[in-house]
Formats: sequence, C-alpha cells, structure tokens
Amino acid sequence: MTVSLKFLRLAHGEGLPIPAYHSELAAGADICAALTQSLTLAPGARALVPTGLCCEIAPGYELQVRPRSGLALKHGITVLNAPGTIDADYRGELKVLLVNLGQEPFEVRRGERIAQLVLAPVTRAAISETAALTETARGAGGFGSTGR
Repeated sequence: MTVSLKFLRLAHGEGLPIPAYHSELAAGADICAALTQSLTLAPGARALVPTGLCCEIAPGYELQVRPRSGLALKHGITVLNAPGTIDADYRGELKVLLVNLGQEPFEVRRGERIAQLVLAPVTRAAISETAALTETARGAGGFGSTGR
C-alpha cells in the first residue's frame, strides 16, 4: 500500500535530497543532515541535528525516526529516544537527536545520511479508568519474571 508523505524544503536544506528508500524492499527512507557546518560529537555527547525539511503525514500515521545500522555498528552513533515519533499534526522542522555511544569523536557532515524514517499506522486507544483489572497467570510479575 502507498500512503502520501509530502516534504517541504527549508532554505538551509537547499541542495539536499528528500528522504529516499535505498533498496527495493527497504522499510526506512534515509534522511540527511542539513548542517551549515560540520558538527563533531564527542563520545557520550548528543546533538539535535536539523534536516532542513518539514513534512505532512497522512492522518492515521506517524513517522518513526530510527538509527541507521551502519552508523551504529561502525561508529556507535544512534538516535536517542528511538524510535522517535513525528505525529501527523506536526508541521515544524524534522530534527534528529543523535548520540555518540562510540569510543571516538564522530564528525557529522552536511548531506550525511543520519537516520531513517519509517511510516507506521497509528492505533488510538479508548482510554478509561477502571476499579479492577482482569486476572492473568503472570499477574504483576515485572522485569525478568518470565525467565531468560
């Protein structure tokens, strides 16, 4: 199924590609950094990286911002709060919260593919309060309660 996803380019995103799928069956479309100058992320540092794009997402969908596996494996660069959520009613600039979990400083350059966007359907719950919950075999067993 194909769902419309529109991008508006901001002035500092001029000359950069809009998000694109880089293989026939890719779930994520890569998005680039729209930096005016390179940014060095020291080990442990984080930064909000602009993309120079705003978007219009179809109602009933969200865009999930996810790390790129190659950056994570080779450099320890990932997206904090992954997956990040971009709601269908947001119209501001898309920015990516990167963190360097690696051992070495990492330079983010203009035009570098820094994350991927995955369009996902949204299911909204009918939220209510109740006086009791139904019983289950697991009950209140939390972290580690189901074994290894």
